Amino acid sequence: MSTRLTIVLLLFTICSFAQKREELVVSADKSIAEISPSMWGIFFEDINFAADGGLYAELIKNRSFEFANPLMGWSTEGKGKLLVINDGLRNPKNARYISIEPDNATFSLTNEGFRGIGLHENGTYKLSLRGKLVSDTQPKIVVQLLDTTNKIISERELTGLKPEWDTYSIVFKSSKTIQKAKFRLVFSGTGLVNLDMISLFPTDTWKGRPNGLRKDLVQKLADLKPGFVRFPGGCIVEGRDLANRYQWKETVGNPFDRKVMINRWNTEFDYRPAPDYFQTFGLGFYEYFQLAEDIGAKALPILNCGMACQFNTAELVANTELDPYIQDAVDLIEFANGDTTTKWGNLRAKMGHPKPFNLDRLGVGNEQWGPQYIEKYKLFEAVLKAKYPNVKLIGAAGPFAGGELFNFAWDKFKLTNVDFIDEHYYMAPDWFLKNAGRYDNYDRKGPRIFAGEFAAHDKEGKAPESRNTWFSALTEAAFMTGLERNADLVQMSSYAPLLAHVEAWQWRPDLIWFDNLSSVATPNYWVQKMYSNFKGTNVVSILKAGKTIIGKDSLYANAVEDKVKKQLIVKLVNTSAVSKEYDLVISGAKGISKKAVTYTLQSDVLSTMNSLQNPDNVIPKTSSIDVKNGKANVKMPKFSFIVIVVSKK
Repeated sequence: MSTRLTIVLLLFTICSFAQKREELVVSADKSIAEISPSMWGIFFEDINFAADGGLYAELIKNRSFEFANPLMGWSTEGKGKLLVINDGLRNPKNARYISIEPDNATFSLTNEGFRGIGLHENGTYKLSLRGKLVSDTQPKIVVQLLDTTNKIISERELTGLKPEWDTYSIVFKSSKTIQKAKFRLVFSGTGLVNLDMISLFPTDTWKGRPNGLRKDLVQKLADLKPGFVRFPGGCIVEGRDLANRYQWKETVGNPFDRKVMINRWNTEFDYRPAPDYFQTFGLGFYEYFQLAEDIGAKALPILNCGMACQFNTAELVANTELDPYIQDAVDLIEFANGDTTTKWGNLRAKMGHPKPFNLDRLGVGNEQWGPQYIEKYKLFEAVLKAKYPNVKLIGAAGPFAGGELFNFAWDKFKLTNVDFIDEHYYMAPDWFLKNAGRYDNYDRKGPRIFAGEFAAHDKEGKAPESRNTWFSALTEAAFMTGLERNADLVQMSSYAPLLAHVEAWQWRPDLIWFDNLSSVATPNYWVQKMYSNFKGTNVVSILKAGKTIIGKDSLYANAVEDKVKKQLIVKLVNTSAVSKEYDLVISGAKGISKKAVTYTLQSDVLSTMNSLQNPDNVIPKTSSIDVKNGKANVKMPKFSFIVIVVSKK
């Protein structure tokens, strides 16, 4: 062989090796684990004005004058008399109302709303209030919607008040879109009236329900296709002290009879004070169950276990005094599932839902820790497992992702019949990359895992949405490959917190940001959506060079099969600053399509965020790739998350 020919063959061999791409091999016929239908869910807590001023569509702040300052949110102008009457005999849970006498002059009462009142052009809004005529004659009462310059954009007169308490309503139509409108009652002439429960709702609520939920926010939740809704928290469950804890029985029945309470986030952070943050419980346990049902999710309530927040007062009840707390859990299951002949099942029916909600899981405590918590959990378990053996119980691993308290909880819970352990992790983005294999070697003999609260906390900027960077979302996507790969163990997972008002937040990052008129899905939201919308039914093997793909060369991967939709779904994450190219090799699958659909989230700049002003900086982009003889060439841009969907006949 000539020297020249030898050199040519050598160069050809070198080029062949250089051009050969690494293979990602999917064994589509090898199911590793079944995926729980509840794998990806959402976690709701009333933080960041997520309920009042957010998901609950009420537009009037302090509608029943039950805030600590009874006129907080209201301002007066003109001449007249206004008294705040406290009459606990009338209704001990809603004792206050106002008495107004214009005294032959003009007197107005204005409400500022929750950082303003959002009105949409041509939108209709229903005023509802309880009123009573005290004098022989009624003063003239004009109800107005005002713009930011106090110009009247809609007004109606309220007439016909009776000498007994009754409910009155008026429907308005807004002539323009306003971010920060106001609501005003104008009194003139003579006469004395009592008013209470002054409420204003858009008529265009979720499913058109009167006094319902904000439509755009619920739609974003529904679009996630969550497997469960965890509620009402979170630290709200615990309270700063036990008097401030969440009590579900105070949140059902007629909203007029639900006792207003300070929100614990009102005073939690000195650097983000929220003195006007209270809970009306218009969004209560019935509404939570209804919301979960609406969006096809399991309801997952969390109940107080007799312990207040251990970071605050650490108040707890003696074990001998725990029976009322356990009874609350028993009664809640009856409320959700009981026959209409039962006390609590009958209340559910009266509220509009005769059929049971089919509750099948319940959390005992939120982020509690230590021997006192384990003792209390065991007392709950003894009663609940005996009375409702089919309801799965969830215990807490505490507020930390590891360490002495975490290990103590796990050691003790393994000696109980707990079904799930709730692990939380709020960490820097790098932690999520390093822990993508966290569950690969967990003990399979113990309880299942509920990753109940997690979020990558990137650096803060001035914009409220700034902590929801593409970097944080990308690292969460990498971490979630490990959650999904271990679906035999990890059977529920939810990002936290869920919602935040851009002008009234206490905590960030958050999955969805909103103002009075609109909302924005963060990059983190899109990661959650791509996982939950392409959940699959079974985990299948995907390997590179015969090994699990878990961060080597900045690549993370997992693959699932959807036996119902007849799809093979591959999730790939490239966390490096350079693009990658691989051959995706699919073995063990027959009749696969010649085209695969790809959904790509990507940004060249890791600090990129979505904001209300620029909501589409990081959103999924759809394309397709060819599949030939079970092989597809996959090109991954730098800093990208790709979902590849291959249909099968």
